[in-house]
Amino acid sequence: MSEFVRLSGITKYFGALLANASIDLVLRPGEIHALLGENGAGKSTLVKMLYGLLSPDSGEIRINGEVVTLASPQEARARGIGMVFQHFSLFDDFTALENIAIPLAGEVAGRDLREKVRAKAEHFGLAIDLDRPVYTLSAGERQRIEILRALMQDPKLLILDEPTSVLTPSESESLFKTLDVLAAEGTSILFISHKLEEVRRLCSVATVLRAGRVVAEADPRKTSARELAALMVGEGVADLRTVPGHGFGAPVLVCDRLDVEPDTIHGIRLSGVNLTVRAGEIVAIAGVAGNGQSELYSAISGEGGTITAGSVTIAGKAVTREDINARRRAGAAFVPEARLGQATLPQGTLSDNIVLSWHATEDIGGLFVDRNRLGAVSAGIIKAFDVRTPSTDPLAVQLSGGNLQKYIVGREVTRNPGLIVIDQPSWGVDARAAAHIRQTLIDLAAKGAAVLVITQDLDEALELADFIVVMCEGSLSAPRPVREVTRDEIGLLMTHRAGGPSGGVHA
Repeated sequence: MSEFVRLSGITKYFGALLANASIDLVLRPGEIHALLGENGAGKSTLVKMLYGLLSPDSGEIRINGEVVTLASPQEARARGIGMVFQHFSLFDDFTALENIAIPLAGEVAGRDLREKVRAKAEHFGLAIDLDRPVYTLSAGERQRIEILRALMQDPKLLILDEPTSVLTPSESESLFKTLDVLAAEGTSILFISHKLEEVRRLCSVATVLRAGRVVAEADPRKTSARELAALMVGEGVADLRTVPGHGFGAPVLVCDRLDVEPDTIHGIRLSGVNLTVRAGEIVAIAGVAGNGQSELYSAISGEGGTITAGSVTIAGKAVTREDINARRRAGAAFVPEARLGQATLPQGTLSDNIVLSWHATEDIGGLFVDRNRLGAVSAGIIKAFDVRTPSTDPLAVQLSGGNLQKYIVGREVTRNPGLIVIDQPSWGVDARAAAHIRQTLIDLAAKGAAVLVITQDLDEALELADFIVVMCEGSLSAPRPVREVTRDEIGLLMTHRAGGPSGGVHA
């Protein structure tokens, strides 16, 4: 098979940190090629060099046999490379067509472009209403805009970074069909995902990175997900251990007929939300991003939204009008989706970041914080939660996403909360870190804590939870025991094709 892209000896340093070490990679027309590795393995650095966002310190990139320098994304696109990032880069108030037109030199959202986009969308099965503002669209529809925008430039290579992280099962399957068509027509696809069963379904070859180096190349169709995970982390990933014999106690978190007005014009209004989480129980809220999960998290934590009706109770204490510190004093802990800027101060050290949540409930020195205590607590978290750090007390921003998430979870769990609410526990986190975080939550519930998990990862919800509820358009479905519900049923609830009022209260 011919080659479209060949990377040879690609090496990249950030100061003294070696991010990529002499990486060789070949991408061929019509091939769906997986790029795998745990957080910090060097995947993002490598694709940023391929897309012109970074430059290698040594090594060469060849396209169709020609050595090239990719100094910008514009140059990469001109060479036939397109990329769809994990986080969407769309303007909410613009229409789908206007967003597609933005990067297309000399194009405007007029009749000719409309017909071109419509033809491309029809050919690849990417149905979208071109005149709807982006803020009215689902996550799956937004991703179709991103893909169409890339496809309008007729790429010979399409890079996809965690493309299914916010999709329902049916939307994921639609995406796979689109990628199959692209590959059949000769497009090279570089597919980055932590969902290894997807990799096995889609890809014919996988390159595995570890610590910035290529450690293996495998055929995912002939390699189990467990074997791929072991290649990524250098050892087997342990199965989750359930803790038998513990029952459920009294309700710890109760949201009763909760109505919430969002803080932003494009936020989702919550209506009549009922939710109960009991001691020792793990409840998962599943759903596609943008259906009110962020608003519910903020209403429960006290960080945002205006509660216009109903109530929030934690451990028997009415906290509806209380701030997050009062809710912490009631025994709650909170892990938001945004690790940097909300859960941590990016330019603060790890020990400094202990203060953010501990000041409300723990003795850390009063007016003048006890830095020795903070250092000891931080070191304990780093050891207990296997946080890989570049130094003894680095800045939060210096950690990989998975290691920072483990640290944040450890900071909250170490307070021994009676309730923990965690939003997207393994977003962008590798298999080993995800398993560690999930086991931590299972162990916490076994000790009697109530655990509420908000997740877009359906596999995570099914693996972790005792009960599952689905959020769609600002409402919650009735809770269902995980052992009695199917993936298809959950997928229907995600799109409101199966009914049931907001339940949230156990029978």
